[in-house]
Amino acid sequence: MLAPNLAVLVAARVLLGFGTCAGYPAAMYLIRSESKRTGHKSPAGVLTALAVTTQTIAVIGPGLGGLLIGAGGWRATLAVNIPLAAAGLCLGARRIPATPTSRREDGRHPVSDLDLPGMGLFAAALVCLLLFLMNPGGGDWYLLVLTAAAAAGFTWRELRARQPFIHVRVLGGNLPLLATYTRTLLCYVVTYAFLYGYTQWTEQGRGLSPSQAGLVQLPLFATAIVVSTLTGRRQAVRGKLLAGATGQIIACALLFLLNAHSPVWMLLMVVIVLGVPQGLNNLALQNAVFHQADGERMGSSAGLLRTFGYLGAIIASAASGSFFGERADTGGLHHLAAFMLAVSVLFLAVTVADRSLRRIGADGADETSADPRTDPPPDAKDER
Repeated sequence: MLAPNLAVLVAARVLLGFGTCAGYPAAMYLIRSESKRTGHKSPAGVLTALAVTTQTIAVIGPGLGGLLIGAGGWRATLAVNIPLAAAGLCLGARRIPATPTSRREDGRHPVSDLDLPGMGLFAAALVCLLLFLMNPGGGDWYLLVLTAAAAAGFTWRELRARQPFIHVRVLGGNLPLLATYTRTLLCYVVTYAFLYGYTQWTEQGRGLSPSQAGLVQLPLFATAIVVSTLTGRRQAVRGKLLAGATGQIIACALLFLLNAHSPVWMLLMVVIVLGVPQGLNNLALQNAVFHQADGERMGSSAGLLRTFGYLGAIIASAASGSFFGERADTGGLHHLAAFMLAVSVLFLAVTVADRSLRRIGADGADETSADPRTDPPPDAKDER
């Protein structure tokens, strides 16, 4: 709020990132530990509330930001977070269960085992990939070489570290969880390509004002909130993912019908159709990670879910820039729609091929203790 220049703002944003990146993994770990402590095997209501809260903020945030900027300038958008953060600290101190601090047998604190080299290599791989995707046609192919080298070094390090940043060996043996991360990447490529590309086209290709383009997006999140609320209590995720992938395919196909003279009701129809998979996919992916991940590594597993989502956003941003060029015209929108359609079809194919999803939410299944890495397939159980 008091930043005198852009450099201080960037530094503050990095510092803010350390806090925001911890929130979701910590919440998922807390939900898992409380489920184990209380014996409630199905936290569907809590996970639904988490998903609905995120989508609600997506509706409120842009409008509130506009009001704050109008009332007190851009600094007001940062000032409002100070009392909110203070309230969060008070609520957390009063309501979050205390976790006893653990120590190793030699008396050292676990923080001393932080895998700093692994974290550094992981960050280096992501940064090089991001820099390449920001301008994929710029000839900076050496960045892909650096990405591959950093990824290889990261894997080598994690396989030998005493307390690895990411348990590559365990994660590699959990194919259902890897499939969920793949679906997350594909799902968020489509989601963010729509949020970035469609909004840009409604302004430049369709001729709406920025405020009108923002209002057109509101039904997407409103529909997602309603869908998440209505379906959140159902544990099975396979049906949600299948319906969500199909909904994305339909929404992408509808984009081909739009042009510079399309009526507003058509713009809203596309947004509402995409809101259905938006509500289904986010909740289903979140539930899948909750049931597929090792309980002791729920925090890092949830963090990786967000990481793959952010990778999807990066790819979507690069795709929008490539297909639109200097201006978001209708031709560019149709090319982007074709790309999104191909990704949606791949998302559907990965979901159909994953038989492990059938066991999540099955009647009578112990969803909290089930381990997708060791649990035999249904036919093997029957044979036993």
